[in-house]
Amino acid sequence: MQELIGNVKLNYQFYSGSDEYSDGDIEDELLEIVKNNETKEFNHIIADRKNWAVLYHLSEIRNNILGVIDFCGDESVLEIGSGCGAITGKLAASAKTVTCIDLSKKRSLINAYRNKEKDNIEILVGNFETIEKGLEEKYDIITLIGVFEYAQYYISSNNPYGDFLQMVKKHLKPNGKIIIAIENKFGMKYWAGCKEDHLNEFFVGIEGYQNVNRAKTFSNNELKDFLEEQNLSDYKFYYPYPDYKFATCIYSDEYLPQLGELRNNMRNFDNDRLYLFDEGKAFDNVIKSGMFPFFSNSYLVVCGEDL
Repeated sequence: MQELIGNVKLNYQFYSGSDEYSDGDIEDELLEIVKNNETKEFNHIIADRKNWAVLYHLSEIRNNILGVIDFCGDESVLEIGSGCGAITGKLAASAKTVTCIDLSKKRSLINAYRNKEKDNIEILVGNFETIEKGLEEKYDIITLIGVFEYAQYYISSNNPYGDFLQMVKKHLKPNGKIIIAIENKFGMKYWAGCKEDHLNEFFVGIEGYQNVNRAKTFSNNELKDFLEEQNLSDYKFYYPYPDYKFATCIYSDEYLPQLGELRNNMRNFDNDRLYLFDEGKAFDNVIKSGMFPFFSNSYLVVCGEDL
């Protein structure tokens, strides 16, 4: 079964009939917004409604995470976990084709309506583990933006994170790249008193995610281990600041932050937090010690197979 929203094709061949992931009633509000408003009106709506989910899903700042990716315009892209389309439009404007995969029909409808004028997007609705078995195409770029941390939630395996990467890698063209954006469980904001983004608890990642069976994030060394186990050892780490969701600057090992640059830290729009210490001063101290990559709040990893 297929549905056409403007120029965007929705493919329900693998859809179970019910959404396995939902943020609740706010998704109805988001669908209403994208059905009845143009993209250029989103910033006004965000300011007017003052709602975290509206900001998170509709802000154009979300596109900043792609700022370090060089597109030539001929790429085929597989966007796993496309959600409400926060970066789908940017991908479609930068590449030749974009194939999206998402668990949720409602989120996929939001994505389709906001990008309905694009003629190079297809959205496959369903679990990646199911869809992957019938996926024959290989892609130049595969994105896992805010997705890798959920592997144990939707990959049936004793090694869900490694096996997820193995499954993804099968659909990568030679010299293709996988793009991963994920929070760092040892990010400075968590030490300073922010709740863990996915579980809404203090220090749960720092303490090793005891008895957690949904989402987990990782340190840079843990991510490198996952990549190297799958022979994805051609990788480059970037450090989005203040995080990958609303990056205002993206650092790299070639250009790390300087003293006094990291002062935009009170950005926990969706949750109360503790204020245990001055993050800016703490960042200065870890910069002096050469430890910024360990404490970066988020990582952006561009990786490929070491051919």
